[in-house]
Order: sequence, then C-alpha cells, then structure tokens
Amino acid sequence: MFATTPLRIVAVSAGLSQPSSTRLLADRLAAATRERLTAEQDRDDRDVEVRVIELRDLAVDIANHLVSGFPSTGLREAIDAVTEADGLIAVTPVFTASYSGLFKSFFDLIDHTALTGKPVVIAATGGTARHSLVLEHALRPLFAYLRAVTVPTSVYAASEDWGSSGDEYTEGLPSRIRRAGGELASAVLGRTVSGASRALGLDDGEDAVVPFEQQLADLRLD
Repeated sequence: MFATTPLRIVAVSAGLSQPSSTRLLADRLAAATRERLTAEQDRDDRDVEVRVIELRDLAVDIANHLVSGFPSTGLREAIDAVTEADGLIAVTPVFTASYSGLFKSFFDLIDHTALTGKPVVIAATGGTARHSLVLEHALRPLFAYLRAVTVPTSVYAASEDWGSSGDEYTEGLPSRIRRAGGELASAVLGRTVSGASRALGLDDGEDAVVPFEQQLADLRLD
C-alpha cells in the first residue's frame, strides 16, 4: 500500500502578544478546516497536517532578510511551508486601519507568483468592529496581487465577538469560522465552482469560451 501525501494546511498568525487573540483565531480556523476536510473526504482519506506559523518568533529574521537578502533556516522553512501548503490561513491584527507591518513584511518576502491559485482564508482581529473593512480594502487586494484565491468568507473578530453567538441580523463568530473553514476545505479538495461557471451550468474543471455577446445577453434584465 502506497503512502499518501497528507493535505497541508498552514496558518500564519501575526499576533504580537502571548496569549494572542490573533493566534486563537488562526487556531480555530485551522481546526474548522481540518474538521471539514476530514468529513468531506469520500475515500482514500488523506491525513490532514496543520501548522501554525507565529511571525512574532521570526520578527528579527524577517527584518534581517529584508536588508540582507538572506533568510535564516527557520524563516526559509516558514516560507517554504506557506508556498507548499494546500491551503493557507492568514490572520493579522489591525494596526492603523490596516494589516500589521510584521504581516506585510513576511509576505513581502514571498515571490509574487509563489501563491498562484492557492486557496486562502483571510482574517483579522481588532478592538472594534469599525475596522472590519480591513479585510476588503487591505488583505483581499494583497492576496489578489499574490495571485492567490481568497475564499468568499473572510473573518474579522472584534473584542466583543468572542463569546457572542450573534443575533437575528449578524452571524456569530463561531458560525463565520465554520463557514470559512468549510469553504477552504472545499477549495483544497477542488470542489468549488466559480460564479461564472455555475451561472453557465458548467461542471467542475470544465473550461469553455463564452462569446462576449452571450455574456452581455446573460446580464440583461427581463
């Protein structure tokens, strides 16, 4: 019986404190992804390996690499883990209405083509819900530049979200974590369908060239 390569999920946490709500969110997203991956595999089940990379432990190495161009062994291993992962979870605290400098510095060290097509969950933590748009105006464009595929659900956790189950208008944090983890698991297993393909009734993995005139016609209102 041949050994099967495990599915590798890597979570990057840019939290600075210890314990850290950023690390806690990374752990919960990783656990939700692992749970869904384990449940969704039909046969020939593959093991699921989860690794969490704490950028606070690599801060000095990241700074040295930025000025010298030479990564330490630990930083090289972290970069390789991210680029070779089957799915990525990226979590940052909000600093000055954006991702932290440590978070950005780490991803500055990754070649801009190394994450091409890789499914990613983006997430952030902050003291107030007013900063939740950081996911859309900062993190999503960053990973679009890196050519990664961010799943539809992003997760922001304000201080008041921890321990809250939401209300009739807003999903609670646990629900959002489960949904994001499920989307990442489905993307890793190749079971997602793009919105355009779904609208055209195409199967997974099937490519088709649709004339521009037809695409315009499909958008017309009745």
